[in-house]
Formats: sequence, C-alpha cells, structure tokens
Amino acid sequence: MVAPLVEPAEELTFDEVRRYSRHLIIPDVGMTGQKRLKNAKVLVIGAGGLGSPALLYLAAAGVGTLGIIDDDVVDESNLQRQVIHGQSDIDRPKVESAAAAVAEINPYVKVITHNERLENANVLDIFSQYDLILDGTDNFATRYLVNDAAVILGKPYVWGSIYRFEGQVSVFWAQEGPQYRDLYPEPPPPGMVPSCAEGGVLGVLCASIGSIMVTEAIKLITGIGDPLIGRLMVYDALEMRYSTLKIRRDPAGVLPTELMPDYEAFCGGLSDEAAEAAADSTINVNTLEQWLKEREAGERDFVLVDVREPNEYEINKMPGSILIPKGEILSGKAFEQLSQDTQVVLSCKSGARSAECLAVLKGAGYSDAVHVGGGIVAWVNIIDPSQPSY
Repeated sequence: MVAPLVEPAEELTFDEVRRYSRHLIIPDVGMTGQKRLKNAKVLVIGAGGLGSPALLYLAAAGVGTLGIIDDDVVDESNLQRQVIHGQSDIDRPKVESAAAAVAEINPYVKVITHNERLENANVLDIFSQYDLILDGTDNFATRYLVNDAAVILGKPYVWGSIYRFEGQVSVFWAQEGPQYRDLYPEPPPPGMVPSCAEGGVLGVLCASIGSIMVTEAIKLITGIGDPLIGRLMVYDALEMRYSTLKIRRDPAGVLPTELMPDYEAFCGGLSDEAAEAAADSTINVNTLEQWLKEREAGERDFVLVDVREPNEYEINKMPGSILIPKGEILSGKAFEQLSQDTQVVLSCKSGARSAECLAVLKGAGYSDAVHVGGGIVAWVNIIDPSQPSY
C-alpha cells in the first residue's frame, strides 16, 4: 500500500454525490476517496485499444481532469476494439472523438486534448500537468520515452500491453519500486516482436486490460489496496488465467536523468542489416505495377513473394504473388522454392518484414533481390483501392 497520490477536493456537489453513490458506500473509497478522484489529473496516452476503455471508466469513476494525447484519426479498422469511437467518427481526430464520448458519459469531467505525437520536445511539459499517466501505446520507442520522462519528473504511471490473446499490466514508479527499464533493460531485436497491426489482437482483450489499468489508477489516486508496483500481471485469455510475476530493480540499472536523443534509433525499427539491404534495393508500388505489366508481356522475369502470414494473405494480395511466410525465409526453408537465376521481389504489409527477409536473401547470394517499400498498404492505397485494408 502506498500513500494516496492526490489530495481530496473540497467538496462533492449534490449531483456528484448522487452520481457516485455506489463508490461512496464502499468504505475503502467513501467521500474522501471520491474527492481525491475529483481532484486527480490523469493523462491517457493514446485513444486506441487500451485508451478507449480506460478513458470511459476513468470518466465514469469521476476523475476530475482527463488528458488525452493522440495524433491519429479514427479508421474503420479501429472500431473492432477502440470502443470509444463510432462509425460517424471515421476520419475524425481521435482526441476529439474520445473527448466527445467522455463528455457524454460524465459532464463533470474536464477534458484536455493534445492532438499531437508524444515526443522529446513535448513530453516533459505535458507530463508535468498531470498526477498520473496511463500508457497503452504499442511501440517500444514511446514506452521508453514515457518511462524516462516519468522517472525524471517523479511521476507514477500505469503500463498496459496487449497482443493477440495476451495482456500485461504493471505500475512503474521509480520512487516506490522498479521502472520499465528494469523489466526491459534493452528493447527486443528489430522484427522480433510484431505490433498489433502485424500480429492482431482480440478486440475484447482491450476491455480486460484497460479496466485493470483503471483499477490500478483508482488505487493509486485514493491510496487503497496493493498496487502492481514491482509486479507484472499477465492475462492469458485463451486459458482464462491470470498470473503475477515479481519485478525487481536491476542492481546495475541506472535511473535516467535526461531524455535520450533518439528513441526510434534506440529501439531500431529495422536491424542494421535490413536497413543496409534496403538502402539500394527498394522499389515503390508504381514501379512494381510497371514490372508486373512487363512480366505479363514477357519482357521481365521475376517472382513476387509475399512474406506475410497465411491469414493476412487471405485479406488482400498483390496480383501474381506467391506466399512464403517470413519464418520460412529466415529459417532457409524457402530457398528450395527460390532460384537464384530468377529475380526475387519481396513484399509484406508495410515493408518492415520484407526488408528483414531481403537482408537474409542478400546474404544467401540473391544479389538482385529487392523489396517493395510500403508493402500491401501502399499497393491498396495507391494502386488498387478496391481491395480491403487492415
């Protein structure tokens, strides 16, 4: 148990007492706890899969000030899990859509929108305005940025992560326990951990993990219960099993005192080998379209290899492509199907996986291999919008 994070507000109005009555009759919360919630300022990073349920329940719980930072707009593919948005919000900035939903749930909540990307230039200023941060981002660069800024400012934050059928939650607060870098001292190698956009996520998992994040936020604000400081909660939806692992401070770890110059470079979107291979062996979708016409006319010979997974290939595909998943290329199994006498053109969803595969092929002697920058996303957006995107 830790001390309450926020001092209580002076009072609750008659309408607020009526609204929050189910909280007020819980002895551990009561009037004082609800006043603390009213006085709290909480920042939610991302109005996406985890941010959606988190914002809804923070608002319903009566958190007085909610900050929302997100620079994205609502896309139809978001609606499978980002329940704070609706059909009419497509192409609307997520912060605007989320703010409208919060106002509909609880008009007593003040909403501050930050329609911008969280980065070195703004993170310390934005964080300093809030008591607590909830981080539901899906990329390692932002996670390390959030950790370092929170440590520098002495702020606690609730971290959540989801992938396919599994979720994780912890509370990081360097003054009371471990930081995120104690759990992940170094980011995983590029391409090792797919994003939700590549690997998918069960939509309802967002509600499970998002609600746990809000539970931890309420506990921290009011000073009740035992927060997940120094513990990692893991949820396996397929097995319907919760487990908790201990996180200890790394004896050799150092608390950051300043932000790193470049978090993207630290986390490495591509391995050095992939970046080098792609530097002079990348074609765009317009070039590929022309090459396909030339191949059909018998003027060019190449094999177009899609390195995504079979379930992705069923959604959309480039014409005349064959499917050889990335794993088969990395293991060398695919070499049985690919002749070095025929040029290989690689594609994937956005160009990251195909670049990694390109490096492997180059190393195996496929010197004229290339990959398609932007992948199937660019193909659908620029060449063939009749196909669905994902």
